Amino acid sequence: MEFIKATHVDFMKVRRIAYVISLVILVCGVTSLAVRGLNYGVDFAGGTLLQFRFARAVEPQEVRVVLDTLNLSKSIIQRFSEDEVVVRTLKMSKEMQDQLLQALREQFGTVTLTRIEDVGPAVGAELRRMGIIALLSAIAGILIYVAFRFELEPAATAVFALIHDGLVVLGMVSILGKEFTIPILAAVLTILGYSINDSIVIMDRIRENLVSRKKGEGFLQIVNRSLNETLSRTVNTALTTALPIIALLLFGGKMLQDFSLAILVGLVAGTYSSIFIVSALWVDLERRTRIRG
Repeated sequence: MEFIKATHVDFMKVRRIAYVISLVILVCGVTSLAVRGLNYGVDFAGGTLLQFRFARAVEPQEVRVVLDTLNLSKSIIQRFSEDEVVVRTLKMSKEMQDQLLQALREQFGTVTLTRIEDVGPAVGAELRRMGIIALLSAIAGILIYVAFRFELEPAATAVFALIHDGLVVLGMVSILGKEFTIPILAAVLTILGYSINDSIVIMDRIRENLVSRKKGEGFLQIVNRSLNETLSRTVNTALTTALPIIALLLFGGKMLQDFSLAILVGLVAGTYSSIFIVSALWVDLERRTRIRG
């Protein structure tokens, strides 16, 4: 079924508005990353993560009172659900874990320790380093592939769009205070692959239309025509991809909530950048090259 049929949208006319929207979003995200940074999960920061289930709804402040009595006041407490909290703290011995569980039971009655994760500082630092290498390797590989398949200018704009999409997701994670964990990193890498695939489809159509260009048709008009010709495919792909992710976000439980949110935000950013940013930057780079030439 084709929801969008023949369109004649002048995407290039609104490209500067799209630049401003992207710039505002990126400034907010980058500012948050610079000021607040990322809330590294136990995967990257190292330490112990404990998840407790209570017999009734509890507030993090109530749990904090118990932690303070055990000199664990610097721990991070997050509400996982109405009757569950996650405590993230420095590496904790088995005796300390038992002591904390006992203190919580004395205060709240029935309490179950449902999850324990231990990661040493060295392992956390190594995972952070490997995560950065994975991100940079993905971007470098995509740049080389697109430059080989097309030219340097469209490759540069595609990579800029990937950085744009990645920063949007990381900015969202920082602004909302979500934990940056290995699943979130996997979500960012997944979005890079999705976004570049969308961009390549559009650039392929532009290249085909450049070969069979109509008489008197300029580069800007060709880009507009190509975007309109691929718009239905782009929107349909985004919608069909978004539906299971939204289902995962709504019904997948707390464990998958942050991951599906990151994927969904990245999907929206990737679709937006494929339509409004990649081709527009290519047009402006082409014009700049011609003026210099």
